[in-house]
Amino acid sequence: MRRRIGLDELLERAPAAASQSAASQQQQHQPAASAGAPGPAGATGSRGQAPHTAFEFELPLGYVDDEGTVHRHGTMRLATARDELMPQIDLRVKENPAYLSVVLLSHVITRLGDITDVHAGIVERMYATDVAFLQDLYQRINSEGHTRAAVTCPHCDGAFEVDLAGGRLGES
Repeated sequence: MRRRIGLDELLERAPAAASQSAASQQQQHQPAASAGAPGPAGATGSRGQAPHTAFEFELPLGYVDDEGTVHRHGTMRLATARDELMPQIDLRVKENPAYLSVVLLSHVITRLGDITDVHAGIVERMYATDVAFLQDLYQRINSEGHTRAAVTCPHCDGAFEVDLAGGRLGES
């Protein structure tokens, strides 16, 4: 039997889950293609295996820091309930709802090149193309966990699955 928990308790538990996610992220720096296509978000693979929670990506243009270094490779983790809820109480989001994606991305991007402290200021200074790419990646890994669709060949009537995203997660 499951016990219902309130928002306060959920938010208290989230920091522990985030530190566990960060620890597991170091073990899971493999691209999704080598680990197989992920199932629905939060689902476990084989019996006893944890879900794939960290996804590597390469930005189309890259973030340019103050020293002129371009950071293109990074890691995004699956979002938690807290990640989705916290921007709702952020004053910047209340003043400008469009800022929601900036705050949300800054919570789930765990590494960008050599930068491990990715905050809203970094996401603000990214090119719009890179932000759109990250929003798409966020949606893909957090909604259903995969981008496969069942299709039928118009010539031979053969049924098969295709990956609508193209290559591995995070690649365009």
